[in-house]
Amino acid sequence: MASPAAPHIVIFPFLAYGHLVPLLDLSKAFTQRNIKITIITTPGNVSFIHKHFSRNPQVHITEIPFPITDDLPKGCENTAQLPSMAFYMHFLKATRKLQEPFHQILQHMSQSNNLPICVISDFFLGWTLPICHEFGVPRLVFHGMSVFGLALSKTVWVHMPHLHVFSDTEPLNMPGLELPFTLTRLDVPEMLQTPDHNDPISRLTAEDGQSELDSWGVIVNSFLEIEEPYVPSLESFFVNGAKSWCVGPLILYDPPTEPVEPEHPMILKFLADHAMPESVIYVAFGTQADVSNSQLDEVAFGLEMSGHPFIWVVRSKNWSIPNGLEEGVKGRGLIMREWVDQRRVLAHRSTGGFLSHCGWNSVLESICEGIPVLAWPMMADQFFNARLVVDGLGAGLSVASVGPEEIVGRKAISECVIELMGEEKGKNARDRVKELSLVARKAVQEGGSSYDNLSRLIDQLGVSEPSLSMV
Repeated sequence: MASPAAPHIVIFPFLAYGHLVPLLDLSKAFTQRNIKITIITTPGNVSFIHKHFSRNPQVHITEIPFPITDDLPKGCENTAQLPSMAFYMHFLKATRKLQEPFHQILQHMSQSNNLPICVISDFFLGWTLPICHEFGVPRLVFHGMSVFGLALSKTVWVHMPHLHVFSDTEPLNMPGLELPFTLTRLDVPEMLQTPDHNDPISRLTAEDGQSELDSWGVIVNSFLEIEEPYVPSLESFFVNGAKSWCVGPLILYDPPTEPVEPEHPMILKFLADHAMPESVIYVAFGTQADVSNSQLDEVAFGLEMSGHPFIWVVRSKNWSIPNGLEEGVKGRGLIMREWVDQRRVLAHRSTGGFLSHCGWNSVLESICEGIPVLAWPMMADQFFNARLVVDGLGAGLSVASVGPEEIVGRKAISECVIELMGEEKGKNARDRVKELSLVARKAVQEGGSSYDNLSRLIDQLGVSEPSLSMV
């Protein structure tokens, strides 16, 4: 029998960039503690992962084939490649066919006397739990959400407080949660509002949710200084004493190389041309939100009306810049259709605000770089994140004025941008987020809350740390 190998952890991300990137950063955090990592993914995601690791001998990538299905376009191995979110259910079902190759990986590790000390798999890969049990390996869950968002989502799912009010403005009763603001039915994401949870996505979510409750613990990409009041509520849903481990912000375990500049030359030039500190607003709505062409038109004209220079990342493939707009923002606006290194744009001294959908990764990037948010949530936990950022932390403002057919008008967008970038409320949010940035950075340094949590997690997994690398 082969001798035991060095301790290692298996990380199995969901095939979506918002879920994948923080787990790559977590992998780097573990390698700084002298723990080897095996990342499981499909061939279509390997090149993206390789970009995050520069010849790191402690990280190994194991490829498994993406299931062939008639319900998805050929070569679609990441949610960012879905033609629309209408295909999301088919994508979820396809990932459930990865069970057999995952079983084979653990079986091979077992036969080689090289089982991992744990498996960290995404919430949407709940089927990994029974396979981990079969081999006696602890499974930890990763969501990509905040403690706040998780606690609220579970409370709404179980207690359905939105079904016990008579209007959209009546405060919700949230058992077990003390919130710094009032929630209403308008704050509850549509996916949580189904009264019987009997739609297909809810049924799959319920299955994965049960696997989560039975797992060894939950990894949270956040830090206790902003999340501690909500930890007891979240952990009350778990069984067998499972804990939530706040070990973030994970991006801070991977500091960017100097100088902190975006890789794309067009963006680099644009920011250099607008050298006044904190003068540019960055606009991005993530990779999954479907924004209508009519709404994109209003965003375009709203940015023009604001008078502020902007960089806007547009994901839509079928939206065209409205006639006359390009000339109107010439030299003052940059519209990008391709991938942008968001963190580096936010880190640039010329960037002063972020019009964001409030995905949790984007929220953390804005906090870490000290950039106030103009919150425009569109789906899932983004509504909870927006309330936390704006009303809980005071680190941003809201886009709240919705017009006919749920369209936010250009005038409202312009006014919000102007307020964030130059008026008193925006200044207060900017001051507050800069304070939070310092707190976040201390959390991952030696002696910080997240640094210590990561040490305790490794210790409870039974691994000694003879020589820890500095973060």
